Amino acid sequence: MPASAQEIAEVRERCRRLVRRRATMSAGLAAVPIPGMDVISDLRLFTQLIEDVNREFGLTPEQIDRLQPKFRLIAYEAAMGVGSMLVGKIVTREVVLKLIRRSGVKLLAKQASKVVPLAGQAASAAIGFFAFRQIGYQHVDACARVAQELVTAR
Repeated sequence: MPASAQEIAEVRERCRRLVRRRATMSAGLAAVPIPGMDVISDLRLFTQLIEDVNREFGLTPEQIDRLQPKFRLIAYEAAMGVGSMLVGKIVTREVVLKLIRRSGVKLLAKQASKVVPLAGQAASAAIGFFAFRQIGYQHVDACARVAQELVTAR
C-alpha cells in the first residue's frame, strides 16, 4: 500500500500504463471480425486489470481486511465516497458486466461497426480502446483517491 502522496502518484502512473497496454490488447481483439469475441475478451482483460490495480494500491479485499478496523472503515467509506463499485471488492464477471453496461452505447456502436468490413473493424477497435481506457482510468483515479484518504488518515 502506498505510504505517501509521491508513492500514490507513482502507482497511479504505473497503473495508467497498465490500462493503456490492456486497452491496446482489447482494441487488437476488437479488430478480429468475430462478433462477441471482443466482449468476452474485454470481460477477462478488464477483470484482471481491476484486480491488478486494486493490488497495486493495496486495495484488494484481502489487503483491506488486514488493515486495522479504523483504517478498514476509512477505506470502504472512501470507496463509497468516490462512487466506485470495484475498489476493495471481489471482482466478478457480473460486477464487470454492470460497469460495461454503463458504457452500453459504446458497446453497441462497437458491435454495430463490425458489420461494415475493414473500416468497421478499425472503428470497433478504436471505440474499444477508448472505452476500455476511460473505464480503466476512472478505476485508477478512484483507487488513488481512496489511497490518499488512507495516507491522510495515518
